[in-house]
Amino acid sequence: MARTPRTTARLTTASVAVATPLLLTLFAAAPAQAHGAPTDPVSRVFACSPDGASTGTAACRAAVAANGSPFTAWDNLRVANVNGRDRQTIPDGKLCSGGLPAYRGLDLARSDWPTTRLSPGASLTMKYASTIPHTGTFRMYLTEPGYDPSKPLKWSDLPEQPFAQVKDPALTNGAYRIRMTLPKDRTGPQVLYTIWQNTSTADTYYSCSDVVFPAAAGKGGTDAGSATSPTPSKAAKKDAGKKESGKSATPSAPAATPTPASSVARSADAADPDSTPVAADAEPGSGPSAPMMAGGAAAVLVLTGGAALALRLRRR
Repeated sequence: MARTPRTTARLTTASVAVATPLLLTLFAAAPAQAHGAPTDPVSRVFACSPDGASTGTAACRAAVAANGSPFTAWDNLRVANVNGRDRQTIPDGKLCSGGLPAYRGLDLARSDWPTTRLSPGASLTMKYASTIPHTGTFRMYLTEPGYDPSKPLKWSDLPEQPFAQVKDPALTNGAYRIRMTLPKDRTGPQVLYTIWQNTSTADTYYSCSDVVFPAAAGKGGTDAGSATSPTPSKAAKKDAGKKESGKSATPSAPAATPTPASSVARSADAADPDSTPVAADAEPGSGPSAPMMAGGAAAVLVLTGGAALALRLRRR
């Protein structure tokens, strides 16, 4: 049967209609449509990819085994048509994979993922590698204090609002550089969860970066609040005890009889052991004591009286 131009046109139209969905699917899955992931602080998907530096770690080996394949397409972890409904679309326990079976190994609850050390309250510039520039908004979340890395990451582990948000940053040298200020109240292991919602496409990207903060300063020590009500030291308590014992050993003057200043001075001198002479320590020739002076005076009077009596008897 000979084909007329009209028949050929109909066949061509039908062929295009059948092939278009297949072509669109292949185009959407092609690497050229991939966009990116954080490389600093390093995300799980990049750290465990062939381009990362942690493929030999226990966590990455377990993630690849759970996946059944390596994370070659580390920059393609995206979900279409979320439109900001992240919590309604991505199930609990599958936040790091975006709920995608091809990335399920990223959801393993482990405490040995490759981590980046951060400082609470510090400024951070995230490096988000990307292969194609697109417009959109980055939203950054940090797990709440007390986050337990031994349990799957859930939405309840994250605050309702991001601690940082950046719209349409520039793509420079193959990466977006996103500046942010970290919360001040985080310690220990945490997850930096990044959502990139495109506006030039229908895709939203999800990533988990494992980070660790130092322990709280002064943990187990004295906090700043104790300065307002200090606890006496052992030395202070000892000194206070001495003062109390000294007060009880030295009777005070009656309040009704004021003591003259001169008497106070003499009393102070007498109370000072260094200013109180000790009889046994007196040096020879240092002067007679009061009893000796009294005895000497009496002897002089006796001798004087005797001499006078003798003179009177001779004159008679």
